[in-house]
Amino acid sequence: MKTLIRDVTILTMNDEAPFVGDILIEGERITDIQAEVIADADEVIKATGMVAMPGLINAHQHTPMSLLRGFSDDLKLMDWLEKKMLPAEAKMTPEDIYWGAKLSMAEMIRSGTTTFADMYIHMNEVAFAIEEVGMRASLTRGLVFLADDGGRRMSEALDLVNRWSGKSDGRITTMLGPHSPYTCPPEPFKEVIALAEKLKMPIHTHLAETKEEVIKIREKYNQTPAEFLYNIGLFERTHALLAHSVHLNRRDIGFLKGMHGGVSHNPVSNLKLGCGIAPVLDMMEQGITVGLGTDGAGSATTVDMFEEIKAATWLQKLDYGDPTRLPASQALHMATRESAKLLNIHDEVGTLEIGKKADIILIDMRKPHLQPIHHIESLIAYSVNGGDVDTTIVNGKTLMHGRQLLTIDEEELFKQVSSRSKRITEGL
Repeated sequence: MKTLIRDVTILTMNDEAPFVGDILIEGERITDIQAEVIADADEVIKATGMVAMPGLINAHQHTPMSLLRGFSDDLKLMDWLEKKMLPAEAKMTPEDIYWGAKLSMAEMIRSGTTTFADMYIHMNEVAFAIEEVGMRASLTRGLVFLADDGGRRMSEALDLVNRWSGKSDGRITTMLGPHSPYTCPPEPFKEVIALAEKLKMPIHTHLAETKEEVIKIREKYNQTPAEFLYNIGLFERTHALLAHSVHLNRRDIGFLKGMHGGVSHNPVSNLKLGCGIAPVLDMMEQGITVGLGTDGAGSATTVDMFEEIKAATWLQKLDYGDPTRLPASQALHMATRESAKLLNIHDEVGTLEIGKKADIILIDMRKPHLQPIHHIESLIAYSVNGGDVDTTIVNGKTLMHGRQLLTIDEEELFKQVSSRSKRITEGL
């Protein structure tokens, strides 16, 4: 299958100026990008007035939490978690997980996300949904070691790794997922690190999301959460994806310096739950990779990555009182190539280049809020929203074109999530 995208403004996210040209896709890869491509194609997409850029990469998600969107807003984090989220999640069946994941995927495809990193339970169901829908993802079974479960969670985590790594035409990768320093004591956390090292497997965990977490770890271990992870060898021994990293001091950032992997900044969720502003620029200045994620829709409400791009750059400008901080192009890099580094798939996706996987979105710029065009990166970072995405392509397969989803039956999806969400939240 050959697909030719014609007459499109191309934003490669590879430090070159935007230019108008054509993109040729053969199978799952980009085989040509230039001002004019001469080739026979099975499908020609005329993209005049549109921008082609790499699909956005959501570096931290909990996809099934879409079933809890808007269910527990305007609460403090621990009230939100303990009084609403955990009781609702305890009522979820594997089938609920499947439909909740699919709902998040529908929103992500519609808003230009092609890849995501997910951590939850019943992850086989998420993988089934990915296989059907056609997205790319890194999957993690979250591990909590606060009580003895007879090894069930770890068994499920290893089953996920063995069953799904590299599957679905290579679209699915996996990580190990010790949830956080406050839910995983040092010894079991060290065991997971040793296993990840043996399997050459990345680790996905949460770090310093709230002040309360910092206080808990200080009281229990006389360390900060970052110091905890440093002392058990996480940064030295494995590639690690750290979600949030809001409450880090300068010493903490020093612990992260030189690590393999980096941080998923999730500004909308952190804002909405009143967690704080992550020291994004301080981390970047120390060479730490910082990408972007949404967190789950239970906290962020939306998983539209364009909202995260706006929030990320505006927060740093506000925090520093300096409008030159985190400019538009840098924020777009966070949502594409930097997030790809976090998922350890940057050799395949994150930029538009010959030989890379064809994960491409087309943004329709022929709209009042996107005209006139002076600086394309600025418009995309500050004015585009998910509804401006016309076409979403993953692994060379078109998942949405002309705003029409091609791999998801939305009518059946809405019917399923409506009845399931009502059952899950009833009485809570």
